[in-house]
Amino acid sequence: MRNFKKYFKESLAANYRRDSARLLENMEREFNTIKVDVAFAGTSKNPIDRRLTFTAYFLAFIKVLDKHGENFERIREISLAIVKEYVRPKNKIQKFLKRLPVKLLNTTLANLLLKSLKKRVGQRGHPEGFVAKIITDKNETFGLGYGIDILECGICKLFKTHKYEQYAKILCEVDEITSGLAGLKLVRTGTIANGAKTCDFRFKRVE
Repeated sequence: MRNFKKYFKESLAANYRRDSARLLENMEREFNTIKVDVAFAGTSKNPIDRRLTFTAYFLAFIKVLDKHGENFERIREISLAIVKEYVRPKNKIQKFLKRLPVKLLNTTLANLLLKSLKKRVGQRGHPEGFVAKIITDKNETFGLGYGIDILECGICKLFKTHKYEQYAKILCEVDEITSGLAGLKLVRTGTIANGAKTCDFRFKRVE
Protein backbone atom coordinates (compact mmCIF):
# COMPACT_ATOMS: atom_id res chain seq x y z
CA MET A 1 0.00 0.00 0.00
CA ARG A 2 1.44 3.33 -1.04
CA ASN A 3 1.86 6.15 1.44
CA PHE A 4 -1.76 7.29 1.70
CA LYS A 5 -1.17 9.95 4.35
CA LYS A 6 0.29 12.44 1.90
CA TYR A 7 -2.97 12.58 -0.06
CA PHE A 8 -4.88 13.66 3.02
CA LYS A 9 -2.17 16.17 3.88
CA GLU A 10 -2.30 17.66 0.38
CA SER A 11 -6.09 17.92 0.56
CA LEU A 12 -5.96 19.76 3.86
CA ALA A 13 -3.38 22.17 2.45
CA ALA A 14 -5.52 22.82 -0.64
CA ASN A 15 -8.87 23.19 1.12
CA TYR A 16 -7.86 24.72 4.45
CA ARG A 17 -4.73 26.77 3.91
CA ARG A 18 -4.82 28.73 7.16
CA ASP A 19 -5.92 25.81 9.30
CA SER A 20 -4.17 22.91 7.55
CA ALA A 21 -1.34 22.52 10.08
CA ARG A 22 -3.73 22.50 13.03
CA LEU A 23 -6.15 20.12 11.30
CA LEU A 24 -3.34 17.76 10.38
CA GLU A 25 -2.12 17.74 13.97
CA ASN A 26 -5.65 16.99 15.17
CA MET A 27 -5.96 14.27 12.56
CA GLU A 28 -2.78 12.53 13.68
CA ARG A 29 -4.02 12.70 17.26
CA GLU A 30 -7.34 11.14 16.27
CA PHE A 31 -5.57 8.46 14.24
CA ASN A 32 -3.32 7.51 17.15
CA THR A 33 -6.46 6.84 19.16
CA ILE A 34 -8.33 4.98 16.43
CA LYS A 35 -5.43 2.81 15.25
CA VAL A 36 -5.48 0.94 18.56
CA ASP A 37 -8.81 -0.53 17.45
CA VAL A 38 -7.32 -1.88 14.21
CA ALA A 39 -3.94 -3.03 15.53
CA PHE A 40 -4.96 -6.57 14.59
CA ALA A 41 -5.25 -5.73 10.88
CA GLY A 42 -1.62 -6.31 9.96
CA THR A 43 -1.49 -9.83 11.36
CA SER A 44 -5.07 -10.97 10.79
CA LYS A 45 -5.57 -14.26 8.95
CA ASN A 46 -8.28 -12.55 6.93
CA PRO A 47 -6.52 -10.44 4.24
CA ILE A 48 -9.45 -8.03 3.88
CA ASP A 49 -8.73 -6.77 7.39
CA ARG A 50 -5.51 -5.18 6.14
CA ARG A 51 -7.42 -2.29 4.63
CA LEU A 52 -8.52 -1.18 8.08
CA THR A 53 -5.38 0.86 8.71
CA PHE A 54 -6.32 3.07 5.76
CA THR A 55 -9.89 3.09 7.05
CA ALA A 56 -8.73 4.30 10.46
CA TYR A 57 -6.90 7.22 8.88
CA PHE A 58 -9.94 7.98 6.76
CA LEU A 59 -12.10 8.01 9.88
CA ALA A 60 -9.67 10.36 11.62
CA PHE A 61 -9.95 12.71 8.63
CA ILE A 62 -13.75 12.61 8.73
CA LYS A 63 -13.85 13.23 12.48
CA VAL A 64 -11.58 16.25 12.16
CA LEU A 65 -13.64 17.80 9.35
CA ASP A 66 -16.86 17.13 11.24
CA LYS A 67 -15.52 18.87 14.35
CA HIS A 68 -14.31 21.70 12.10
CA GLY A 69 -17.95 22.29 11.16
CA GLU A 70 -18.20 20.71 7.71
CA ASN A 71 -21.48 19.03 6.75
CA PHE A 72 -21.84 15.50 5.38
CA GLU A 73 -21.89 16.45 1.70
CA ARG A 74 -18.76 18.57 1.96
CA ILE A 75 -16.93 15.81 3.83
CA ARG A 76 -18.08 13.30 1.21
CA GLU A 77 -16.92 15.54 -1.63
CA ILE A 78 -13.44 16.06 -0.19
CA SER A 79 -13.07 12.42 0.83
CA LEU A 80 -13.92 11.04 -2.60
CA ALA A 81 -11.55 13.51 -4.26
CA ILE A 82 -8.75 12.16 -2.07
CA VAL A 83 -9.59 8.56 -2.93
CA LYS A 84 -9.70 9.24 -6.66
CA GLU A 85 -6.23 10.77 -6.53
CA TYR A 86 -4.90 8.02 -4.28
CA VAL A 87 -6.05 5.09 -6.44
CA ARG A 88 -5.47 6.80 -9.79
CA PRO A 89 -2.77 4.98 -11.79
CA LYS A 90 0.30 7.19 -11.91
CA ASN A 91 1.83 5.48 -14.94
CA LYS A 92 1.16 2.83 -17.59
CA ILE A 93 2.54 0.03 -15.44
CA GLN A 94 0.16 0.82 -12.58
CA LYS A 95 -2.73 1.02 -15.02
CA PHE A 96 -1.80 -2.39 -16.44
CA LEU A 97 -1.49 -3.97 -12.98
CA LYS A 98 -4.93 -2.72 -11.90
CA ARG A 99 -6.50 -4.47 -14.88
CA LEU A 100 -4.37 -7.62 -14.78
CA PRO A 101 -6.39 -9.59 -12.16
CA VAL A 102 -9.50 -9.39 -14.34
CA LYS A 103 -7.57 -10.57 -17.39
CA LEU A 104 -6.34 -13.58 -15.41
CA LEU A 105 -9.79 -14.70 -14.26
CA ASN A 106 -10.71 -18.28 -15.19
CA THR A 107 -7.08 -19.28 -15.65
CA THR A 108 -5.60 -22.16 -13.66
CA LEU A 109 -3.55 -19.74 -11.59
CA ALA A 110 -6.56 -17.55 -10.80
CA ASN A 111 -8.64 -20.56 -9.81
CA LEU A 112 -5.96 -21.71 -7.38
CA LEU A 113 -5.62 -18.24 -5.87
CA LEU A 114 -9.38 -17.85 -5.48
CA LYS A 115 -9.62 -21.24 -3.80
CA SER A 116 -7.01 -20.20 -1.26
CA LEU A 117 -8.52 -16.74 -0.82
CA LYS A 118 -11.98 -18.20 -0.32
CA LYS A 119 -10.83 -20.01 2.80
CA ARG A 120 -9.02 -17.01 4.27
CA VAL A 121 -11.73 -14.38 3.79
CA GLY A 122 -14.40 -16.76 5.04
CA GLN A 123 -12.93 -16.88 8.53
CA ARG A 124 -13.14 -14.20 11.17
CA GLY A 125 -9.60 -13.08 11.85
CA HIS A 126 -10.82 -10.77 14.61
CA PRO A 127 -14.26 -9.95 16.06
CA GLU A 128 -13.96 -6.39 14.73
CA GLY A 129 -12.84 -7.45 11.26
CA PHE A 130 -14.38 -8.74 8.04
CA VAL A 131 -16.02 -12.00 7.04
CA ALA A 132 -16.74 -12.59 3.36
CA LYS A 133 -17.85 -15.20 0.87
CA ILE A 134 -16.32 -15.47 -2.60
CA ILE A 135 -18.69 -16.42 -5.41
CA THR A 136 -17.25 -18.24 -8.45
CA ASP A 137 -20.43 -19.52 -10.09
CA LYS A 138 -20.64 -17.83 -13.50
CA ASN A 139 -24.44 -17.93 -13.36
CA GLU A 140 -24.33 -15.69 -10.30
CA THR A 141 -21.58 -13.37 -11.53
CA PHE A 142 -22.66 -12.22 -15.00
CA GLY A 143 -20.37 -14.83 -16.53
CA LEU A 144 -17.28 -13.34 -14.91
CA GLY A 145 -16.63 -16.15 -12.44
CA TYR A 146 -15.93 -13.80 -9.55
CA GLY A 147 -18.03 -11.97 -6.99
CA ILE A 148 -17.95 -11.44 -3.27
CA ASP A 149 -20.44 -11.03 -0.44
CA ILE A 150 -19.31 -9.13 2.63
CA LEU A 151 -21.08 -10.81 5.55
CA GLU A 152 -19.46 -8.72 8.29
CA CYS A 153 -17.94 -5.31 7.55
CA GLY A 154 -14.93 -4.22 9.56
CA ILE A 155 -15.35 -0.67 8.28
CA CYS A 156 -18.89 -0.42 9.63
CA LYS A 157 -17.80 -1.91 12.94
CA LEU A 158 -15.01 0.63 13.32
CA PHE A 159 -17.18 3.61 12.39
CA LYS A 160 -19.92 2.42 14.74
CA THR A 161 -17.45 2.07 17.62
CA HIS A 162 -16.58 5.74 17.17
CA LYS A 163 -20.22 6.77 16.64
CA TYR A 164 -19.63 7.84 13.05
CA GLU A 165 -21.56 5.04 11.36
CA GLN A 166 -23.49 7.48 9.16
CA TYR A 167 -20.23 8.27 7.34
CA ALA A 168 -19.28 4.66 6.54
CA LYS A 169 -21.40 4.80 3.38
CA ILE A 170 -18.85 7.19 1.85
CA LEU A 171 -16.37 4.33 1.65
CA CYS A 172 -18.97 2.23 -0.17
CA GLU A 173 -18.62 4.67 -3.08
CA VAL A 174 -14.89 3.96 -3.19
CA ASP A 175 -15.70 0.47 -4.49
CA GLU A 176 -17.22 1.93 -7.64
CA ILE A 177 -14.06 3.93 -8.30
CA THR A 178 -11.67 1.00 -7.86
CA SER A 179 -13.91 -1.30 -9.91
CA GLY A 180 -13.84 1.13 -12.82
CA LEU A 181 -10.04 1.23 -12.75
CA ALA A 182 -10.02 -2.57 -12.99
CA GLY A 183 -12.15 -2.43 -16.15
CA LEU A 184 -15.33 -3.44 -14.36
CA LYS A 185 -18.74 -2.01 -13.55
CA LEU A 186 -19.82 -2.70 -9.98
CA VAL A 187 -23.34 -4.11 -9.62
CA ARG A 188 -24.85 -4.57 -6.18
CA THR A 189 -28.21 -4.42 -4.47
CA GLY A 190 -27.14 -3.09 -1.08
CA THR A 191 -24.45 -2.49 1.50
CA ILE A 192 -24.29 -3.04 5.24
CA ALA A 193 -23.51 0.66 5.71
CA ASN A 194 -26.84 1.48 4.07
CA GLY A 195 -28.84 -1.02 6.10
CA ALA A 196 -28.56 -4.24 4.07
CA LYS A 197 -27.62 -7.55 5.71
CA THR A 198 -24.71 -8.04 3.32
CA CYS A 199 -22.72 -6.13 0.72
CA ASP A 200 -23.06 -8.02 -2.55
CA PHE A 201 -20.32 -7.27 -5.07
CA ARG A 202 -21.01 -8.39 -8.63
CA PHE A 203 -19.21 -7.12 -11.67
CA LYS A 204 -19.62 -6.68 -15.41
CA ARG A 205 -16.78 -6.16 -17.84
CA VAL A 206 -16.76 -2.74 -19.45
CA GLU A 207 -13.91 -3.40 -21.88
